[in-house]
Amino acid sequence: MVEQSDRAPLLDWEETPAAEPGPAAPQDKVPEPSPASCRALGSTAPGTGWIRESPTYSDWESGIAVKNQRAPNWEEKDQIVAVFVVTFDTRSGNIVEWCLPRDINLDGVEFKSMASGSHRVASDFIYFRKGSYFGLACFANMPVESELERGARMKSVGILSPSYTLLYRYMHFLENQVRHQLEVPGHYSQLEAFYEDKKGVLPMGNGATTSLQPGPWVPTVNRCMHPEMKITHPAGCMSQFIKFFGEQIMILWKFALLRKRILIFSPPPVGVVCYRVYCCCCLANVSLPGVGLSVPEFRPFFYINVADIEALETELSYVACTTEKIFEEKKDLYDVYVDNQNVKTHNENLQPLLRINSADRDKYRKLSEQRQMLLYSLEVDGDCSSSEEDLFILFFMELNNRIFQTLWEVSGSQDKTLTEEHVRGMGLDPQGDRSFLIDLLEVYGIDVMLVIDNPCCP
Repeated sequence: MVEQSDRAPLLDWEETPAAEPGPAAPQDKVPEPSPASCRALGSTAPGTGWIRESPTYSDWESGIAVKNQRAPNWEEKDQIVAVFVVTFDTRSGNIVEWCLPRDINLDGVEFKSMASGSHRVASDFIYFRKGSYFGLACFANMPVESELERGARMKSVGILSPSYTLLYRYMHFLENQVRHQLEVPGHYSQLEAFYEDKKGVLPMGNGATTSLQPGPWVPTVNRCMHPEMKITHPAGCMSQFIKFFGEQIMILWKFALLRKRILIFSPPPVGVVCYRVYCCCCLANVSLPGVGLSVPEFRPFFYINVADIEALETELSYVACTTEKIFEEKKDLYDVYVDNQNVKTHNENLQPLLRINSADRDKYRKLSEQRQMLLYSLEVDGDCSSSEEDLFILFFMELNNRIFQTLWEVSGSQDKTLTEEHVRGMGLDPQGDRSFLIDLLEVYGIDVMLVIDNPCCP
C-alpha cells in the first residue's frame, strides 16, 4: 500500500526546485504610474510579471521581493490574520472544518466562502468581507464514490486579511490547497506552515499602522496610481466588463459617483462577479485632493449572503454581489439592483439616471476608441507600457476629475452659475444629465446654481 503524503508537491517551500524564470519585463525600469502593466496571459496579478501557471511558494516570495525593491514607497506588508478550511457536511451543511488561529471568530465565513449554489460548479473563487477584514477563498467540488458524501466532496480553503489588495498573491496557493484537501482530507501541515510564515504581526514604528483596518479607498496623487484597487483578474477582465454592460457602464458610473448602494445578482460562479464589483469601484475614482471627504466611502463588499443583511442595513454606500435571489425583494438594502445586464432601481428619484443620453453614448464611443487604439498598439508595436486596466481607470478618473474641477471653480466664482457650456465641458448632457447633476451637487455639498434653476430666467 502506497502511503499518501501530506505534502502538496507544488507548494513545497522547504525546497526550491529548478524552474524557468518568470517572464521578464521588457524594460529595465518599470514605469512608476502603472503597476498593472505588462501582464502575462492567464490569471495574473496587477503589478507583477512573475506569477506563472503553477508557482511554488518560493516563486511567490522571490517575485514579491523583486517587486518590493521596485516600489518601496507603497508596497504593503503581508497581514494574513486567519487561514481556514470549510467543508460541506451532508448532515450539518457548511461548517468550518479547521482554522488558525484556533480562537478567531469565523462565524458566517462557512457561507461566505462557499456560495449558495456552488454545488453546480466544479471550482470557483470568492472575495468577501468579514467585519473589518477581507477574505479570499477557493472552492472545489470533486465527485467521490461515497454514499455518505452523496457522491460529491466540496471544500473551500481561504484566508483573511485587513486589506484585499494583497490577497491575489495567494490565489494559486489556495487553488492547490483546496485540491489537496479534497484528495487528502484532514492534512493541514502546509496551511499551518503558511500561517506561521504569513500571520499578521504589525510592526510599531515609523509609518507603521497599529490597526488592522482596510486602507483608504481613494488613492492620493503622489502614490502609485491605484494600489488600493489592485486585484488579480484574468487577462481581459476590464474588456469583458465593457463588453458585458456596453453603454450601461455610463449608468453604473453615475450611480457609483453618487455613492449609491449597488447590488449585483448572478448565479455561480461567483469569481467573475467579484471582478464586476471591482470594476464598478474603479468607476468612482477621483484623484483631486479633498474630493469625497464629506461623502460615504464607496466600499466593496464583494460576495454577500443573507447572513450579511444586518450589516448592510447600516451601510450608506457599497457595491456587492450575491447568488441569492431573495435580496431582490429586500429593497431597503439597496438603491440599484443589477440582474445580469439589467440595471434597475426602485427609487423614483433615480429613475431618470437609467436613461442613456447622447453625452453617455459619446463618452462610451470615446472609451471604445481609446481601447481599440491601445489594442492596436499592443498588437503592432508590442507596447507593454499600458494596459486595459490603466486605460479604464484613467478614463473615468480624468472624467471625474474634470467634473469636480469645473464644479469647484464655479462654486468659487462670484455668481456661482453653472451654465450649459460648463455642463457640456464636463462631458455631460445639459438636459439629460440635469437630475444627475442635481443629485451630485447635493451629495457632495457643492454650492452652485444650475442656470435652468436661476429665478431670473423664464
